[in-house]
Amino acid sequence: MKKITFLLLFCLVYTVNAQQQLRIKKGVIVDSLAINDSIFESFALYLPKSFTTEKKWPIVYVFDMQGRGKEALSMFVESAENQGYVLAASNSVRDSLPLSENVLKSGRLFSTVSSIFPINERRRYTAGFGSGARFASINAILYKEIKGVISCGASIANIELLDVKKPMHFVGVVGREDYNYPEMIRGKKILNLKKFPNQLIVFDGGHKRPGPYHIEKAMKYLTFSAMINKVMEKDSVFINKFYEEELNEIDMLNKQRKPLLAGHLLAESIKIFSFNTSIDSLKNYRKYLRKSKLFKAYNANQNKFLLKESFLLDEYNYYIEEDLQTYNYNNLGWWNYQMEELNKFEKSNEFFQKQMAVRLKGYLGALLEDNIESTKFNEIVDEEALRLLYMLKTIIKPKVFSSYLEVISLSSKVEDFGTALFYLEELLKQGYTNKTELYSVKHTALLRISPEFNVLVTKYLNQARYDVIQQ
Repeated sequence: MKKITFLLLFCLVYTVNAQQQLRIKKGVIVDSLAINDSIFESFALYLPKSFTTEKKWPIVYVFDMQGRGKEALSMFVESAENQGYVLAASNSVRDSLPLSENVLKSGRLFSTVSSIFPINERRRYTAGFGSGARFASINAILYKEIKGVISCGASIANIELLDVKKPMHFVGVVGREDYNYPEMIRGKKILNLKKFPNQLIVFDGGHKRPGPYHIEKAMKYLTFSAMINKVMEKDSVFINKFYEEELNEIDMLNKQRKPLLAGHLLAESIKIFSFNTSIDSLKNYRKYLRKSKLFKAYNANQNKFLLKESFLLDEYNYYIEEDLQTYNYNNLGWWNYQMEELNKFEKSNEFFQKQMAVRLKGYLGALLEDNIESTKFNEIVDEEALRLLYMLKTIIKPKVFSSYLEVISLSSKVEDFGTALFYLEELLKQGYTNKTELYSVKHTALLRISPEFNVLVTKYLNQARYDVIQQ
């Protein structure tokens, strides 16, 4: 009897159809649940430990464009447990698939989960990180049943598609060193103009998955919004506690001499709490903060470097497009100079200049990856452009050894052995030691039996596979 009671507390059994039953354990991520019998698609699911069938639950559908449902949910589990949200993530969406196909897969996921579990139809949200976040916002735009988005490290995929008649709630989460930070700041201004409910949670950090604290805060914003819009009953205990937490964080940021983060959080707090309580104290705090010399100095400096960053971004975008169209290898020196400058900026004592440098380097890395992927997946692959892109990548990310190997391979394929040998030595200078991999690079059969190749291998790795015969 005790064993049966234990199982009922921690597991739920659902009938999906006449042939299939699911045994779902609460408090853990359950992976590879089938969408239905006729389609080979699956999803991961998380039910909070407090889950029961006696009430309807809010849900966050989390997207990862590599179809890693379990991994995608892991970022949200702790917050979902604390805030009482169900989580689901597709294992079948892929960035290699057409957008229309991925959108249809999302729709089938929404329908399946809602048909099995007691989901609050007015509290369905999407979320993701990076490309997954952009896809989450596309789903929120296209599916009217999705009421909001938690977008980590990415702005809305297409602001032009927003429908003022369907004002979904957008909560962005981004680090100040994330290359998408300026875009998310601009996106927030547009959302404000369009009168879309939104918050932007900003933290110190780069393009990385935010921790549970910031994810949980995003969920609290969505919960608070549901109370404001009378989708759920107001919980005064929750509201007062959240208000105190926001005030404490503002005070902490101010004491840590982070007036811009404190000012940003003040603005968000004034916006959301004005629906529920007197915010005179918050408004007075903001006036005091904005008049401080530290705030004014930091704000001026940040704006100066954000402006400089926008000019550099325009320059980078122009030259990478121009260089690829003309196969301009002569411009590699210019790119090398740009990286030297960014490395100097990153070591600067000027805080906002350092942040700008980190963002720009991150942007260049992402820009190259996007161009490499799009070039590789073209029906006819432009291998000369691909070689140039990998050359650029050795400049932007000198410790990514695979880029050098790609240049060596593509150069050897067209018998440009001088270039292949140059990048071989640059690779070895960076500390590369995988001799087995080096001797198996595609298209290098002639190169690797040459004396020049084996001299370099002997110089840096002590012993080559083939002896060098002295003439």
